[in-house]
Amino acid sequence: MNDAQDKPTSIASAGSQNPPRATAPRRVLASRELFPGGSHELHIEHNGFIYTLRLTSKGKLILTK
Repeated sequence: MNDAQDKPTSIASAGSQNPPRATAPRRVLASRELFPGGSHELHIEHNGFIYTLRLTSKGKLILTK
């Protein structure tokens, strides 16, 4: 065996050019915070478009453009 086969290979030395990115902590909101006071609809502006987030009578969420 040669020296290259005897040494463990780490991810960094395996040719990876991109170091691992730090991820931001995930932000979690309860749906009751989005739909206060019994409301069932929320409008979201994203990239110049308005999206509607609806809470159904069965408790599911529907997002439409």
